[in-house]
Amino acid sequence: MGDGPSAKAAEPTRPRRVLHFWSSPPDQPCWARPALLVVAALAALSYAWGIADVALESFYAASVRSMAENWHNFFFGAFDPWGTVTVDKLPGAFWIQALSLRVFGFHLWAIALPQVVEGTLTVLVLYRAVRRVAGPGAGLAAAIVLAASPATILLNRGNVSDSLLILLLVLAADAATAAITTGRLWALLLAGVWVGLAFQAKMLQAWIVLPALFGPYVLAAPATSLYRRCGHVLLSALAALAVSLSYMSVVALVPAQDRPYVDGSCDNSLFSQVFLYNAADRVSGQVLDQPGCLPAAPAAPGGATPNTVAVARGPARFLSGPFGRDAAWLLVPTAAALTGILAVRRRRPRTDPLRAAALLWAATLFLTWSVFASSNFLNSYYLAALIPAMAALCGMGLATSWRMRQPSRMSRVAMMATVAIGTAYAVVLVPDDAGVRPWVIATTVVAAVSALVLLGLSLRGRPVAARTLPAGLGLSALALILGPIWASSTVVVAGLGPFDTPYQSAALTAVIHAENEKALALWPAVIHDAAHFPPTESVSTGQSSSAVSRDTLATGREYLPVGGFTGRVPTPSLAQFVYDVAHHRIVRVVVAVKPPSQSPDLRWVVAHCRRQAASSGTTVVGRTGYRRYLCTPGDATG
Repeated sequence: MGDGPSAKAAEPTRPRRVLHFWSSPPDQPCWARPALLVVAALAALSYAWGIADVALESFYAASVRSMAENWHNFFFGAFDPWGTVTVDKLPGAFWIQALSLRVFGFHLWAIALPQVVEGTLTVLVLYRAVRRVAGPGAGLAAAIVLAASPATILLNRGNVSDSLLILLLVLAADAATAAITTGRLWALLLAGVWVGLAFQAKMLQAWIVLPALFGPYVLAAPATSLYRRCGHVLLSALAALAVSLSYMSVVALVPAQDRPYVDGSCDNSLFSQVFLYNAADRVSGQVLDQPGCLPAAPAAPGGATPNTVAVARGPARFLSGPFGRDAAWLLVPTAAALTGILAVRRRRPRTDPLRAAALLWAATLFLTWSVFASSNFLNSYYLAALIPAMAALCGMGLATSWRMRQPSRMSRVAMMATVAIGTAYAVVLVPDDAGVRPWVIATTVVAAVSALVLLGLSLRGRPVAARTLPAGLGLSALALILGPIWASSTVVVAGLGPFDTPYQSAALTAVIHAENEKALALWPAVIHDAAHFPPTESVSTGQSSSAVSRDTLATGREYLPVGGFTGRVPTPSLAQFVYDVAHHRIVRVVVAVKPPSQSPDLRWVVAHCRRQAASSGTTVVGRTGYRRYLCTPGDATG
């Protein structure tokens, strides 16, 4: 009966369906969804602009290409096509990149595409999380801040796993916010599941936010009993733990001979990789100093070295310099927004959702900041994890100020101080040698002065305040956001990626681009060289995964890595290595001249195999500083 003419007539036409997609839901203003979609589209454009030419992290990219070759490599996160050793992290984020390669074929842009999608989805999810408690205006402001922040754009223009981590943690915050407003257990359980999935992308960093999600729920959820709220938190924590450890537990049940060696561990254990190499070692700086690993890592001359910024530990590392230009632009308005929300909502009931959400995001920011401040090793792109919390607080703070019908004189003075200090700080963050500095100063100062004038006029009385306060707040927001927008524009125009920072020197940018172009220019020769060797033979054997990653990425062929990413893990064993030489699986071996390798495999090569002259054909394409050896089955049996 439902298939008659009347039912067909009731179906919306295609133009109406398109318009419906752009139309806001009944509970939101008509401008909300169109504005959000425009912000998301601009964010996606900035993430995707020129990604085919952005320098990818070759170690991860090579792993993804190997994972895309077969489902065994895919499941275990194998670095090399033969599946002898894994990547040095859990493979959750790389699974999505490998699926992208299986769908679109091998293209560098196909490796970067998932991060564009993940970053865009994060903008949409953050809008929803903030809108739940502060309205669509606050959600839109938060989305704009997130999309315009240079750390976010840099991160999503590459192939590192933090894009997925941040998306999943924002989903967890959104679910926790829903739980805070409703008191429903399922929403808090969902938050735990999202954290568990985020663990598959970036391991222990996902757990940093758990106190920030659970504390506001215990304080503010409408469930009447404190014991019940604590019980809900316990169940959610168990869900997070179960999902987090699920993959590691399954892999631990697989016999060692049926899977790749776990890189980043000295005992072939994912638990060591996660909790020691990627956690305790990062804080202590004592990497792989456990029994079973080699005492010192050999260097990898000629390999691609990421532009990692080394800054002394401590909270101040994020306030200036390269790290400051990544993420500190809106630190002042973030602090002012949190202070203002807590002050305005201080007399509200325990269950006030806006105050609880502000505490959630503030705790997330504080905990992440503290962990990063104490870490011995920090890449620039890590700081993108700070931005969603800052964006959420800025959005909620702006909405709170906008809704104050009669703000006190002290509140308006605080707004003026925020604009003055925040814009001055943004100008200071721009380095003196940046060519855009005069433009940044001029535009920011004009907007800031205009905002201060209007906010100052609002101090004169209620009639004047009613006309000048909204305009002053709008110009204040514009003045504060101009700094990160300028920085983000330099990122897109210069074609920078996750390992870069805004306003880095033109010379450094030129070097990075030149290295990327040089590596790509070698691909035809590397591919031609690899074509002369059967699939059963390693084209060339190198002394670490990082040393052979570029060739593995270029060809999709086996370049057997010795010692994993650092060259220090005990894989392959000496017995296996000699066996592979005896069965003609290993023929060409490349060993760095300085420092001498500590690997038993490579020491055996130096002692038993024939050294080639440096001019011998294409034994090593585009490499210098290496010694080249040819091994024969007779070397293994002699």
